[in-house]
Amino acid sequence: MDDLFLHSMTVFMGFFAIMNPIANTPIFLGLTAGDDQQTTRAVAFRALLVAFIIIALFSVAGKIIFDMFGITLPAFRITGGLLVFVIGYHMLQGQQSAVHQLNPEDTAASRKAALGVAISPLAMPILAGPGTIATAMSFSAKGGFQEVIITIAAFAVMCIITFICFVFGGKLVAFIGSGVLGVITRMMGLILAVIGVQMLIEGIQGAAKLAG
Repeated sequence: MDDLFLHSMTVFMGFFAIMNPIANTPIFLGLTAGDDQQTTRAVAFRALLVAFIIIALFSVAGKIIFDMFGITLPAFRITGGLLVFVIGYHMLQGQQSAVHQLNPEDTAASRKAALGVAISPLAMPILAGPGTIATAMSFSAKGGFQEVIITIAAFAVMCIITFICFVFGGKLVAFIGSGVLGVITRMMGLILAVIGVQMLIEGIQGAAKLAG
């Protein structure tokens, strides 16, 4: 039971670090600036629902995707670990990784409709970006059905927390201040970088066993 709880907390903290709902709240506020409260809630709900579906799909179908493309778990963990580490490193430097940044195409598309930002860029790539997908597939592929359920459940809890942060984002940012927000971002970056290194170590160990 203790091992199960520890594993659940590890998965949750991994998602918390890479999604970083507190640091992403100002981005959400910027994308929904000028919208009324009902529209803001609708955008937050739709974005998180799409993100949840994406992560649940990759969590369940991770092994199928591996088999389809001939990908080994160690190779994915090495690649995913490097990707997660890079995101964490950029956060430690007070920057935002390119996989979470908005590009001109995303921005232009988001202006077509108020709810357009829910799909792009909020759900993808900000919430369910490559790093989040890599983390979900790595955690769910560690074992059987139980690990898949834990991964999906942990991400569901993260979605609820993120929704609350987004809906009450204005009050949250005003309360904690930009300085504290920067500190939190760097703390999440450190945790994320450590998780990336751990994934990398596990991948190298797995590759060594396959080679042996």
